[in-house]
Amino acid sequence: MQVRSRQGDTLDALVFRYLGTSSGYVEQALSLNPDLAQLGAVLPSGTIVNLPAPTAAPATDQASISLWD
Repeated sequence: MQVRSRQGDTLDALVFRYLGTSSGYVEQALSLNPDLAQLGAVLPSGTIVNLPAPTAAPATDQASISLWD
C-alpha cells in the first residue's frame, strides 16, 4: 500500500495512522523504503511511503484468567 505523508509526519505516526499500530511495521516499512531514513525523523510533506500489508492478530483459544476473582 502506498501512502503520502502529511506535514509533520514521522514514519511511526504514518504507520500508526494507516495500520492502527506501529509495532513491527516501522521496521518493515524501512526495509520497503531503504532511502527513507536519509530524509530525517520528520518526513517531508508529500513523501510517498510503501507500507507493509497488515496482518491479522492471531486468534487465541484460551480463556481469560482474572488474578482478582
